[in-house]
Amino acid sequence: MMPPTFASLRKALLALAVAAPAVLAAGAVLAPAAPALAEVPGQQRTQAPGFYRMAIGDFEITALFDGFIDRDRKYFVGAKSEDIIGLLDRMFLAERPEIQTAVNAYLVHTGTNLVLVDAGAAKSLGPTLGFIADNIRAAGYSPEQIDTVLMTHLHPDHANGLLRPDGSILFPNAEVRVAKAEFDFWLGGEAVAKAPAPLKPFFAMARAAVAPYEAAGKLKPYQPGDSLLPGVESVAAYGHTPGHSGYLFRSKEQSILLWGDTVHSHALQFARPEVVIEFDVDKDETIASRRRLLAEAAAQKLWVGGAHLPFPGIGHVRTEGDGYAWVPVEFGPIRSDR
Repeated sequence: MMPPTFASLRKALLALAVAAPAVLAAGAVLAPAAPALAEVPGQQRTQAPGFYRMAIGDFEITALFDGFIDRDRKYFVGAKSEDIIGLLDRMFLAERPEIQTAVNAYLVHTGTNLVLVDAGAAKSLGPTLGFIADNIRAAGYSPEQIDTVLMTHLHPDHANGLLRPDGSILFPNAEVRVAKAEFDFWLGGEAVAKAPAPLKPFFAMARAAVAPYEAAGKLKPYQPGDSLLPGVESVAAYGHTPGHSGYLFRSKEQSILLWGDTVHSHALQFARPEVVIEFDVDKDETIASRRRLLAEAAAQKLWVGGAHLPFPGIGHVRTEGDGYAWVPVEFGPIRSDR
């Protein structure tokens, strides 16, 4: 077969050029119209439901996000201002004067009890908080199913979520347990008489939060060493408030310490445990408690859950130089084999 000549190629191209308009016109009639582009939807400006689950032995731990509050970094004292800014800058947090602070609570299903550790703020501190009840439901439970609420302390961002917006009990089938020293401080009368004026509303909110439970016989203070529930014990973490306490949950040789407000800023207080927040009632005792719990958590490789650590607030503590560092949990499936 002879290869095509230039003349034959030119003749073929001219034929195509003549036929193309007719072909395109026919195609315009026969081909289906191109589909119209879908309208771009509006952005979804909400976050995923705020719960995260993990297993500790046979216990199911569900972290619950109540929301966030912005804290002015001036509330943190105990180190030079340039050191605080440097630590925040290392964690990409120095651009704003406020530090976004999570408020977390923890729901623990032990197999025999459904236990809530802290209850969030409700809407007492603004619209960015108050989502504990919503996230309990999103996690597959209801407030009515909870039988025990363990309070780390009675600050409003932990206790005010005990109530519904109308002031009635949110957890109608639960006993509320709180350390006796904490109960006496907020409800005993002596401390409020001595408190400076800016702190007096905190006493009023603490009393209002627990009053319906006390009236129903469901508020039960405990002493150090008292039995709480199988696999659960209180851990003294005094200083932030006089009865501030954590709770250690143990199952099948695994443990998690839910330590309340032992750390308010992961960027500052792991590296510099001597940094305190102005809300600490006894700052020296706060520092001593923090150093002890950090050392124990690091040495024992404990799981830790913190009320003001970035959600879900669960992780480990490791030593780093003269201080410590936070190692957050990895998102993953619920596993009991590690």
